[in-house]
Amino acid sequence: MAAIIEVKYFNTFLLKKVNKAQTTPSPGYGNIPVWNGSMGIPAAKGGYDSSSSTVPNNWVIEESRINGGYNNTTVSFGAKAYLVEEEPNGTRRGNSLIYSGIFNSRTGINNTNVFSVADDIVKSVDPANGSIQKLYAEDTNLTIFQELKVSRALIDKDAIYSAEGGGTVTSANLVIGAIQPYLGRFGISTDPTSFAVYGYNKYFSDRNNNVIMRLSKSGLDEISKFNMVDYFRDNLGSLTVAGVEGKILGGYDIYNKQYVVSTQEPNNNTIDSGYDTLAFDETVKGWTSFFSYKPDQIFSLGSKFYSLNSGKLYQHYSQSGTRNVFYGQTQTPTSITFVFNPSVAASKNFKTVSYEGSNGWQVSSFVSDTVGRNLNFSNNNWANSEDTTAQVYSYTQGAYVQDGIQYYAGFNRKENLYVANLINNSPATNGEVGNIQINAGGVSYNAMSGIKGFYATVTISTDAVTNLGGEKELFAVSTEYVANNGY
Repeated sequence: MAAIIEVKYFNTFLLKKVNKAQTTPSPGYGNIPVWNGSMGIPAAKGGYDSSSSTVPNNWVIEESRINGGYNNTTVSFGAKAYLVEEEPNGTRRGNSLIYSGIFNSRTGINNTNVFSVADDIVKSVDPANGSIQKLYAEDTNLTIFQELKVSRALIDKDAIYSAEGGGTVTSANLVIGAIQPYLGRFGISTDPTSFAVYGYNKYFSDRNNNVIMRLSKSGLDEISKFNMVDYFRDNLGSLTVAGVEGKILGGYDIYNKQYVVSTQEPNNNTIDSGYDTLAFDETVKGWTSFFSYKPDQIFSLGSKFYSLNSGKLYQHYSQSGTRNVFYGQTQTPTSITFVFNPSVAASKNFKTVSYEGSNGWQVSSFVSDTVGRNLNFSNNNWANSEDTTAQVYSYTQGAYVQDGIQYYAGFNRKENLYVANLINNSPATNGEVGNIQINAGGVSYNAMSGIKGFYATVTISTDAVTNLGGEKELFAVSTEYVANNGY
């Protein structure tokens, strides 16, 4: 708390806190209230509190001039070596680059902590394109990723353009030279973690446009257009929930030469849900696989591919590890979904399915296209329906012995292929021959073979009994069908 001092004439005073109270008041001062620190209340006026020489928190008075004389030397702080701004508020410039002095290990110069306002050390890009999210230096160019734009700038040189539009690169005392934007209004949004680079190709996501981009020597290309336009349009557009943005992580898989991107929903910390992780392959110009792991970070080092999850580092494609097991979780089967659509305009009856590859593959789903059928002619009951097959077991999974004879309820080997008949698992429609139930090897299924349709969607996956965690190869899948006149 403050003390009130009556100042006589021109003298000025400072209050100073000491450990011991002065018991003898100095003459010549006015009426001074003194704070009694031990009691927490003001002491009586008329001088210092002299009740005790050890009372703490007492105050003494100093004159600012020697002997209190007029125009005598005064005590002061002197000149201040700093500037006090009227409004010392920080300003964030999200579209500007500020660089320090140089570092030269050969001459011992280290000015990396020097930001002189006397030098031109600021380079700005168009603020209309949002803040700068990512910088990538390559050779003599600096790639600048803004939210809505990607640009490049020369490093340690500048470009001078003639009246005809030609450019000449000149050396100059510059750190960042002229900034040139790439064609196309694409940026990295607010997802710098989606960035990955391999060679001259740089990959990143653009959440604002719901696309995945590649920056190469030819400029910006939209790689999400390779048969995945609908997926990324819907998936990236739904990552923001109630104003909270999900994460988009990217990395380059040096082992398989693929760009891997993982889209993760906000506020979903479970390890096995709320995410999609998939890969783009330059050799086929397409998205080849979805993966069943949810990384916190993905990157390559040397010839190895790694990911982080829950603070732990995992190496992928390890020959000593168990396949299809990520982060110590439950083993997930590998599956491939594709479409059989030969003779597009013809209605067909798919009779068999065969594949070339390793033992251990099963057909978990074989479904025809959806059509309208009259299920009951008496009341003209039309409904949408589709033909489906029973599960086609793998060679090992479907093997059984009956009456001392070896049978196979699923795939069997024939001329170095795995072949199986397709058994219809759909209820019979009006006018169709009904299915007959049979039992073989403890497996009950319908006896009608084949499914009808213009095309069929097939999912083939690894089983849960054959060489668990081992390598399984699949080279080709085919079907035998016959054309029919209708349903």
